[in-house]
Amino acid sequence: MQIGIYGTGTSSTAAKTVKKILDDSDIASFPISKSKNKQVDCVIVLGGDKGVRNYFHRTFDSTLPILGISEGEASGFLAQIDLKEFPSYVNVLKKQKYTVEEVPRLGVKIDGKNVYTVLNDVAVFSSRSAMLMEHTLRVNDEEVWHDNSDGIIVSTPIGSSAYSMSAGGPVLFQDSAVFEIISVNSLDVTRRPIIVSNNSSIEIDDISARLHCEVVLDGLDRYKVNKTVECSQFFPPAKIIR
Repeated sequence: MQIGIYGTGTSSTAAKTVKKILDDSDIASFPISKSKNKQVDCVIVLGGDKGVRNYFHRTFDSTLPILGISEGEASGFLAQIDLKEFPSYVNVLKKQKYTVEEVPRLGVKIDGKNVYTVLNDVAVFSSRSAMLMEHTLRVNDEEVWHDNSDGIIVSTPIGSSAYSMSAGGPVLFQDSAVFEIISVNSLDVTRRPIIVSNNSSIEIDDISARLHCEVVLDGLDRYKVNKTVECSQFFPPAKIIR
């Protein structure tokens, strides 16, 4: 069995600790990068949930199952194992008795150009806070609403417990075959979050504000948008070891 170790922005001590634990269990391991050329059975990703999102934002083989490890005490939804717990989990890896959960991802186009896929959410807001943004939402080419609000969020089930929940959206079961869409602080007091099939094509069009608007992907990176953001389910899904 061979295991890759990925950890951008994490301490070298954590990576060395993981490698030593694997070496002591006679499991071959090595750090991976975009230029990796060795075959691995799975990948250990350090850095908690943020590290897992960063991993899938890069051009790695998303067909490989990954185990997310947090270096702190807080557990997440993508990385559920703390570094201190890892020694007791090694035999599970070695015997491959783990389960693999397929986590849906969103493919995103901004003004017709593809950007990286997301695990949690796509948010569109004015570049300055407390400034209204106008937009039109279409699902499967049918107009759902034309709205003035602080912004709009499109979320996967695993992202529904993050930004969208704080904006008033429901928490979705992780195995639900749906996405949710939330208009944030709409001027229309009857506006409510909506749930759509994950086979849907979601288009946020006619985006405008007094200043330019931005797309925030997984709460990490910002892109300027002129008019349109398109979201749809991306294949293959992320594979997370539980």
